[in-house]
Amino acid sequence: MKKIVLLILFMFAFSGCEKDDICDATTSTTPKITIEFYDFVNTLTAKNVTNLKIISQSITPGFSATGVSKISIPLNTATETTTYNFIQNGADEITTNDNTDVITFNYSKNTVYVSRACGYKINFNLTNTNSNLLALETNYWIKNIIITKPNIVNENETHIKIYF
Repeated sequence: MKKIVLLILFMFAFSGCEKDDICDATTSTTPKITIEFYDFVNTLTAKNVTNLKIISQSITPGFSATGVSKISIPLNTATETTTYNFIQNGADEITTNDNTDVITFNYSKNTVYVSRACGYKINFNLTNTNSNLLALETNYWIKNIIITKPNIVNENETHIKIYF
């Protein structure tokens, strides 16, 4: 009889337990937009960008890159547009030699349930990219922008190609 009572108490003690709700680090979360840089003259050749600073008023902190041909930056999940200043020579505090191009990413959002532990993530669909490059004036360091994959569901593929 004692064993039955202990068994019943044991069952009640652990009946309220739930599995741990821990979001695995490998679980897909809200993806960043992946941008790859290419040579404007030889358009099939990836080109490393140097002394690049990327700043947005809606997303802090900014980002810096040098010696890379591919970067991933976040889009603002609270709005359907994110504007970045792409500053060449932006690695130092001297701004007289900086060359700034402004790129605005326009997108729609799709909220996707991941799990109880991870919550929701947002996938993006680029509707277009506006920039101050439309005139392609010679003082802009970015010469062309092409959307290669408008649906942003992961960071493993290039979404935008920038030619300079």
